Amino acid sequence: MNTAAFHNVPLCEEEPASAYSVNATGAKYLASACQEAGARLIHVSTDYVFGYGGTAPYTEADRESPLSTYGASKLAGEHLIAAECEDHCIVRGSGLYGAAPCKAKGGKNFVQLMLHLARERGEVKVVTDEMVSPTYTVALAKQIRIIAEKAEPGLYHATCNGECSWYEFAEAIFEETGTEVTLHKATQDDFPSPVKRPDYSILENKHLQDQGLDAMPHWRDALRDYLEVIQDPASA
Repeated sequence: MNTAAFHNVPLCEEEPASAYSVNATGAKYLASACQEAGARLIHVSTDYVFGYGGTAPYTEADRESPLSTYGASKLAGEHLIAAECEDHCIVRGSGLYGAAPCKAKGGKNFVQLMLHLARERGEVKVVTDEMVSPTYTVALAKQIRIIAEKAEPGLYHATCNGECSWYEFAEAIFEETGTEVTLHKATQDDFPSPVKRPDYSILENKHLQDQGLDAMPHWRDALRDYLEVIQDPASA
């Protein structure tokens, strides 16, 4: 199972050779080794293979159009894996958060960042014009095990069901935790960035659904599960 990736999106723009070396060439070598050994390869990919203009959830059959070096390098890795290893399962996730620190984002995932800012500032500004399916890593891990054991080879979307803006996700975080905070609406223009990101990257788990293997919960139910774990570390 390959979870290795160069996933610091801004740094990928500055170091494209490193991004392609890890996300594409490295994936190819691993796929070749799995083919030679007769092993199944499970490879984790991303919703960043898609770009602007989406209005309905993307299925595995939809055309990709990455906007960033990160997205393009991950898509290249997908193609190389499919070419090198017959028994492969490529799993695209989206909006991941979990108990492990996110090193590329200063050690805090989105949920932790929102709660931190609420405590430190008492108010938070979050974009309304980026749509996502926030996905708890434990839910994804359970789904990946099902894919590894039961799914046919191919490409899979595996995100929590439903969709929301980052603003709506923040709103749910504060509601579920009873956090008192002033939440302001913003747009991407309020947070200028040199990196282009998809404004709509909702993935439909169609390939899983077609096989009766979609075990992903709704994103709000997954959020509740995560909050129970971080509020009671002994239950993790």
